[in-house]
Amino acid sequence: MAKLIETHACVPSTERGRGILIAGDAKTNSIIYCNGRSVIMRNLDNPLEASVYGEHSYPVTVARFSPNGEWVASGDTSGTVRIWGRGSDHTLKYEYKALAGRIDDLEWSADGQRIVVCGDSKGKSMVRAFMWDSGTNVGEFDGHSRRVLSCSFKPTRPFRVATCGEDFLVNFYEGPPFRFKTSHRDHSNYVNCVRFAPDGSKFITVGSDRKGVIFDGKTGEKIGELSKEGGHTGSIYAASWSPDSKQVVTVSADKSAKIWEISETGNGTVKKTLTFGSQGGADDMLVGCLWLNDHLITVSLGGIVSLLSAVDPDKPPKTISGHMKSINAIALSLQSGQSEVCSSSYDGVIVRWILGVGYAGRVERKDSTQIKCLATIEGELVTCGFDNKVRRVPLLSEQCKESEPIDIGAQPKDLDVAVGCPELTFVSTDAGIIIIRGSKIVSTTNVGYAVTAAAISPDGTEAVVGGQDGKLHVYSIKGDTLLEESVLERHRGPINAIRFSPDGSMFASGDLNREAVVWDRITKEVKLKNMVYHTARINCIAWSPDSSKVATGSLDTCVLIYEVGKSASSRITIKGAHLGGVYGLAFSDQSTVISAGEDACVRVWSLP
Repeated sequence: MAKLIETHACVPSTERGRGILIAGDAKTNSIIYCNGRSVIMRNLDNPLEASVYGEHSYPVTVARFSPNGEWVASGDTSGTVRIWGRGSDHTLKYEYKALAGRIDDLEWSADGQRIVVCGDSKGKSMVRAFMWDSGTNVGEFDGHSRRVLSCSFKPTRPFRVATCGEDFLVNFYEGPPFRFKTSHRDHSNYVNCVRFAPDGSKFITVGSDRKGVIFDGKTGEKIGELSKEGGHTGSIYAASWSPDSKQVVTVSADKSAKIWEISETGNGTVKKTLTFGSQGGADDMLVGCLWLNDHLITVSLGGIVSLLSAVDPDKPPKTISGHMKSINAIALSLQSGQSEVCSSSYDGVIVRWILGVGYAGRVERKDSTQIKCLATIEGELVTCGFDNKVRRVPLLSEQCKESEPIDIGAQPKDLDVAVGCPELTFVSTDAGIIIIRGSKIVSTTNVGYAVTAAAISPDGTEAVVGGQDGKLHVYSIKGDTLLEESVLERHRGPINAIRFSPDGSMFASGDLNREAVVWDRITKEVKLKNMVYHTARINCIAWSPDSSKVATGSLDTCVLIYEVGKSASSRITIKGAHLGGVYGLAFSDQSTVISAGEDACVRVWSLP
């Protein structure tokens, strides 16, 4: 059995003009957030410890730990709440259809017996509170006419619930069973977030009108406001209280986070303003925050999670980042003795990871066009994107100066580089093959069939091109010209991936009909057959450095590792490697496989 040793997790999904929820568990110093259909739990002391839950059928919008830390409640865009165990098996305890539409916020009562949810409910009640173990309603929540963006449960008795939303209202309910008590219209725009202080004495609301209002936790009466002096100059998206209930952190579209001192009378004054910004533009807007023990956590629109010390906020923040969208390619390179992985997602972001360390920064590029193919060679990253251009980006310097892009004039299908000839790049398009030496296109060959995949041998003298018809065409490369040598017919579906072994003696091919084949390069005979253990199309192929193992990744979420000298039935199977499918594979050594996929995570597996 392969063992998971590292997870380089994705970052929270963000949306322009909306706050996001990031929750925490103070006992274990862990945070929880959502991306697509996944819920991600991470330990702040060891960010490589990430656990992913992927059982929702719809995109997840909010997740929170129960007060005892043993359970998680998560809600999605269909209005379903799932309550599941935090342990490694993530046992489903209960599932309820809480609302008729999207859930925007959710909170547990302090005794862990009740859950309140709010969101959009298509004409029905937009807030609901229920018993966690039976789903029985505990009260009626009237008073909102539009989508409810946030709700909060008073953490001390007598229990209260506060809600706010797009109708500019802040509503207060007494209970249980909960009944409407009072409503406030102190905001003049969307009210984005409401949070009770940990001691239950107050609660704060913040909104797109740049205001923060503080209310009494027991009566629901307004007692003060955040000072306008030194306040935010953009919409405030989220707020979080300090554990001692004396301070609040807020984040805003003005790209700053502010720490406020809250007086006994309920007025707030700015104690500290923290500004972040590396990406420039809208991506630096802050959309989520959390005060957890001694950590201040902020999330930017571009997906950068910053960890600051609450004791000394001036210390440079530690950043955790990654991909927000699904990963479509990965490549491995050796930088100063360390294995480094580059992964690209379909939104054009390229992230660097150091094995055993984690996030090592993003590759800065002049334009963030979507990337189709990726390869590394001798400290350079070779990319090909949907803008029909091939680029070489040096990886050695922090601020990469990329070379002039080479326009190939058509959409790329596949890209490969020859290890023995670092300047040689082999690109396949729908209609043919393009050979690039350095920064010049030296030949364009129209092959007369629909090309779907291609690979070049490590010594740069032979190429294999796969077609829509399931045939493999073998070409010799003489100078800059391609000469067809033979056609191999065995696949029963269009070819989707081809890769040569590092020693150049074999190549492997995989098709849309879920079959993979290993071929001998000299004799062109099948070296390993019956590799038909996937249940969906094969997306990627990788070889171990000693050419003894070949791994295939598929849409069926599995990674299969075969040994060339043994029969295909003695394979190693990694089930459920990536929710939604595996799209990138690489070996860092004989017994370590790196995979990436639709769930925007990069995982490292140790083989037996």
